[in-house]
Amino acid sequence: MDLNNPFSLENDAAFRQWRERKLSDYPTQVAQIVVEVDDPRRLKESEFRAILACCRKTNMAVYAGKTGNDPDKAIPRLLGARFGLTRLDNNMLADDDGLSSLTVQADDAHKQYIPYTNRPIKWHTDGYYNTPERQIWGLQLHCVQSSASGGENALLDHEIAYLLMRDENPEFIRALMQADAMTIPARVEEDGVARPDQSGPVFAVHPHSGNLHMRYTARTRSIVWKQDETTLAAVAFLEKLLDSDLPYIYRARLEPGMGLICNNVLHDRAGFTDDAAHKRLLYRARYFDRIAGTDVAEV
Repeated sequence: MDLNNPFSLENDAAFRQWRERKLSDYPTQVAQIVVEVDDPRRLKESEFRAILACCRKTNMAVYAGKTGNDPDKAIPRLLGARFGLTRLDNNMLADDDGLSSLTVQADDAHKQYIPYTNRPIKWHTDGYYNTPERQIWGLQLHCVQSSASGGENALLDHEIAYLLMRDENPEFIRALMQADAMTIPARVEEDGVARPDQSGPVFAVHPHSGNLHMRYTARTRSIVWKQDETTLAAVAFLEKLLDSDLPYIYRARLEPGMGLICNNVLHDRAGFTDDAAHKRLLYRARYFDRIAGTDVAEV
C-alpha cells in the first residue's frame, strides 16, 4: 500500500488531512443527497454534476426521477453508464441483461434468498461473499414500484465507518484488514456456484487506485469472525455504530422513479408489506466498477 494513502495505518498525517476534508460540511440529512432529475436515461449536465458531487462526498446519491413506474431497464443502465458503471456482476438469479428484479418470488429458486422475500435484510455491503477478484465496487437500485408499507433503506458511507472506527482505535482497522478477518462458510450461493469457505478482510485498499473497499454482513448464520480479542471488539464496535442514531446514517424509502447510485456503501432494508396495487419491484445492478470521478486521489 502507498504509505501516503490516507487509509494506511502507517501515515497518521495523511489520514488526519483526509479526515478533515471528509467531515467538512458532510451531509447529515438524507435530503442533502437527493437530486431531482427529469429523466435518468438522459441526465442534464447540471443533474449529472449534482449527483457526482454527492458521490464524491458521501460515496452515494439518491436520484428522484420523473419516470414513475416505467419498467424500462434502460433507466438504471444508462444512468450507471454515465458514471462509468458498465461491468455487471451477472449472478444466476439476475435477469438475462444482468440486472436483478428484486420482488417477492415464491418459487424454490428465489425464496431461499432474502432479497426476493419481504423480510428485513440486515446491514451489509453487496457481494461480501465474492472472491477477491470479483469484488463489488458499484451498486445501483432503481424503484419501479414501492410496497404498500415498509421497505425503507438505511445507508452509511463505508469511509465514514472506517473513519469512526479508526478514531476509536486504529487497531480495530488493523484487525479488520487481516486476510482472514471474516470467513463466509461454504455453500451454494445466489450465482448457483458451489464455493468453498471464502475468507478475506473487511477493509481493503485497492493496490492501484488506493480506494477503500469494504465487505461486511451483520448476518450471523453466514459469517465466521476471526476469534481474536481485537477482531471481536472491532466487530462489536461496528455493530454498535450501525445500531445507533448516528447522524451520518441516512434513512430513505425509494418511491417509483427514484434510485440509489453508490460505491457499494453499507445498507440495510426494512421488512415490507405488499398489496394488490403495490407489489414492490426494484432493479439492482452490481458492478466491478467504482463511480468514475470519485477515486480518493481525485477527491
